[in-house]
Amino acid sequence: MSEDNITRIELDGKEIILIGTAHVSKHSAEQVKEVIEAEQPDSVCVELDQQRYQSIVEGNKWRDTDIFKVIKEKKATLLLMNLAISSFQKRMAKQFGIKAGQEMIQGIESAEETGAELVLADRNIQTTFARIWRGIGLKGKSMLLMQVIGSIFSKETITEEELEKMKSQDMLNSMLQEFTDHFPRLKTPLIDERDQYLSQKIKKAPGDKVVAVLGAAHVPGITQEINKEHNLGQLSEVPPKSKIPKIIGWSIPILIIGIILYTFIANPSAGMEQTISWVLWNGFCSALGALIALGHPLTILTAFIVAPITSLNPLIAAGWFAGIVQAYIRRPNVGDFETLSEDVFTVKGFWNNKVSRILLVVVLSNLGSSIGTFIGGADVIRVFLENL
Repeated sequence: MSEDNITRIELDGKEIILIGTAHVSKHSAEQVKEVIEAEQPDSVCVELDQQRYQSIVEGNKWRDTDIFKVIKEKKATLLLMNLAISSFQKRMAKQFGIKAGQEMIQGIESAEETGAELVLADRNIQTTFARIWRGIGLKGKSMLLMQVIGSIFSKETITEEELEKMKSQDMLNSMLQEFTDHFPRLKTPLIDERDQYLSQKIKKAPGDKVVAVLGAAHVPGITQEINKEHNLGQLSEVPPKSKIPKIIGWSIPILIIGIILYTFIANPSAGMEQTISWVLWNGFCSALGALIALGHPLTILTAFIVAPITSLNPLIAAGWFAGIVQAYIRRPNVGDFETLSEDVFTVKGFWNNKVSRILLVVVLSNLGSSIGTFIGGADVIRVFLENL
């Protein structure tokens, strides 16, 4: 049995065997099967959380998705990111004729075949995204969205040698490499915290012999962290929202309204010019986002109408209204949910599937509205200064 990519650790009388894998490597899946059958462990840990485990074992999981609930609970962006990452993995996996995450599937199957207890050892992916999202600010969020959406259009192929090199990277990190270069502190929630979480789950797994199937990027960190105690509760907490965005979110509309009212009193024609500028810039940019998402004409019109209003109230967003209208007019059927995981493999599929198109409408309408707020706000201030 090859010991390549295998790390053995003795800890408090327990033997822990870490298998460092690439998430789209056929060789990795074969090695997982070989090691588990040879070692006959008491437990098999896999780098999955409950959500990703269910997506692997339940092919029809999308059937149960309530798209209206996703929009209302402000989870459209998160779901779009999950789909984009899935698309990124599937493109590479298809290139080499295997399933994305085949080594994790093999770990699950081999655990069942050998009678080992299966342990889902990774932190909830929504918690990881939330901890990333809260730490990057408005500029970072915009860059991340562009990076994720850009990955949908990527047609890049890689060689077998490059694939093996990817074993030194986490799958999320390999996709977001350029982004993490701009935001080095993202390594903490993306890699370091998960190393701590994984190491704690692995060493607490039942039995005297444990095999852990992991992306190889985590193996060095886990080797260091496994000798320390980590609080899983703290690592699973979603940090409270910073008050600064809320303060800024309310300050901008109050400032804009105050400036327009003052200008109206001093010079009604200038005040009208400001109002028209605000409405047109907000409406146009949000409607453009809905148009890029190929929203229905009524969806585009909704984005245009509501954006100037929602931009003055941080509690609501233009994309929510546009997304709900799109969902009512182009209501997804069971077939759309069933084919969603395959459709997101291509750009055309991403835009053709009614579910992913709704998510694009929400995200791009909101993004357009944010851009329109800054442009329209700047023009309001320009007119104000010209009429002082």
